[in-house]
Amino acid sequence: MTGFVVFAHGSRIDSANASVHSMAAALEQEGYSPAVAAFLELAHPDLAEAVGLLASRGVRRIIVLPYFLTMGIHLTRDLPRIARELESIYKEVEVIVTEPLDGHPALLQILRERAQAGLAMPGQQQLNGSCDSDCASH
Repeated sequence: MTGFVVFAHGSRIDSANASVHSMAAALEQEGYSPAVAAFLELAHPDLAEAVGLLASRGVRRIIVLPYFLTMGIHLTRDLPRIARELESIYKEVEVIVTEPLDGHPALLQILRERAQAGLAMPGQQQLNGSCDSDCASH
C-alpha cells in the first residue's frame, strides 16, 4: 500500500499548520489515501512520526510531497537525510521524495491571479483587509 505525506516547514502560527493538515485531507479526499501532514519543525507530527503512523497502518511505500516553493537548504540537505534515516529505521518502507512546487506551471497562473487581485485593491490594503500601525514596519 502507498501513503502520502504533505511535508511543510511548520510554524508557530497554528492556522498555518492547520492549512497543511487541510491540504493533506483534501488530497486524501481526492483518492490519495492515506495522506497525512508532517512538519520539519515547530509543529507535529514531524516526518518520523508521520512515517511511523503510516507504517503502522501497513503502508510500505510513502511518497513525500514537499509543500515548499523552492529547493532551499531544507530540501537539499535536511529532507534527504531524514528520508535516509527513516528508511534505515523502517526497513520495510520505501520513502520517495518528489520535487517541490517550484517550476510547476500552475504557480504562474496563481501569481497572475494574485497580481490581478492586488491591482484591484485600494492603496494600503493588506491581506487581512486593513493596514494597522505596523504597515510601515513590514
